[in-house]
Amino acid sequence: MAKIVILGAGIGGIPMAYELRQAIGEHHEIVLISKGDKFNFVPSNPWVMVNWRQRNEVEFTVTDYIEKAGIKFICTGVKKLNPTENKLVLFDESEINYDYLIIATGPKLAFDEIEGMGPEHYSHSVCTIDHAEKAAQAWSELLANPRPAIVGAAQGASCFGPAYETALIMDTDLRRHGIRDQVPLVFVTSEPYLGHLGLGGVGDSIKLLEQEFIKRNIQWICNAKITKIKKNQLSLDEYQADGSIKQHHEIKSNFNMILPAFKGIDAFIGLDGLINPRGFILVDQHQANPKYPNIYALGVCVAIPPVEQTVVATGAPKTGYMIESMVTAIAQNLKAVLNGEAQHTQASLNTVCFADFGDGGAAFVAIPQFKPRQYDWFYEGKLVHYAKVAFEKYYTYKVKNGISEPFYEKFIMNMLGIIKTHDDNETK
Repeated sequence: MAKIVILGAGIGGIPMAYELRQAIGEHHEIVLISKGDKFNFVPSNPWVMVNWRQRNEVEFTVTDYIEKAGIKFICTGVKKLNPTENKLVLFDESEINYDYLIIATGPKLAFDEIEGMGPEHYSHSVCTIDHAEKAAQAWSELLANPRPAIVGAAQGASCFGPAYETALIMDTDLRRHGIRDQVPLVFVTSEPYLGHLGLGGVGDSIKLLEQEFIKRNIQWICNAKITKIKKNQLSLDEYQADGSIKQHHEIKSNFNMILPAFKGIDAFIGLDGLINPRGFILVDQHQANPKYPNIYALGVCVAIPPVEQTVVATGAPKTGYMIESMVTAIAQNLKAVLNGEAQHTQASLNTVCFADFGDGGAAFVAIPQFKPRQYDWFYEGKLVHYAKVAFEKYYTYKVKNGISEPFYEKFIMNMLGIIKTHDDNETK
């Protein structure tokens, strides 16, 4: 009997535990370790920030659901990994040994790389429910006393969709309160142009997002490297295509939501051969680490190179569709290894995402993530908003009911079919 430990009980870790249990049966032990006993549906956090959702609607305790599926759950969190001894040290100093380890921890948020950045200082985030809830308090204050606001993504960021979502949701909420004209909005991003998305653009994303920002009177600055954030001011350098500084900006703002760059968590620091310089886990085509082949990884913690080099650093996004593909690859490859067979399944680096705009939304499809692509498509319309709401409800149902079957591809492709049919009918 093998002992398999999974680190992280989020959008990657919980499906990994369920699908692995389905793949390898009851004869092997699966242990899921997380820092805390809560599951947060992170894509809903922008709604929490503007008080369209409450914390208890997007977060719940998962202990009973996981253990009901025959999976041991530990919510102490991991302090240090010792891969040469196949051992984990938890924050309570207890130790756990493993035969196979699957890392699905997500990232560490690199607020420390910019002076004054982060919820403990002068900018907000929607990366965690704690951050979104704190931002919601500040947002309520802004509604009561309208002032300028900034939203965007810092240099090195790889997850741009939530920045666009938050900007457009903020605009929608301000209009609903009748004060949009009193709150100047500026979007700052390390992308070389609007709609780059860390993907070099997808379909008509550049044109459509520029039109949306113009329509909503949202100003933007691209090729932006933030240098300092103060209580009422954000400083940044805007770069030209040749890498020289085009202009230095000092922007007045009383509310900032800036997505940070990511890096690996502290438990893996100094483990040569396991991580790259940013702390992300190195994996081969089967999601296994080349130096420690009994260690697998999936999700945001995995090292994936940028789609292209940009003047200001940008990373490649890792969406739920891609994460689910990694989950399936690991489940099938571990099943093969435990049966004495060769590993044979590879994850598909495809990007499919729904971004909600409050009163509409955008869906983009990049298959594969790297160009040239088989599918390169971007759609904007109200149906995307309803699709994301439905997605939130079903994903919560999946987690609570131990559903192991892959979900993203079936759901997203069905919704894209509905959207395309609707679009074709509108055109006719």
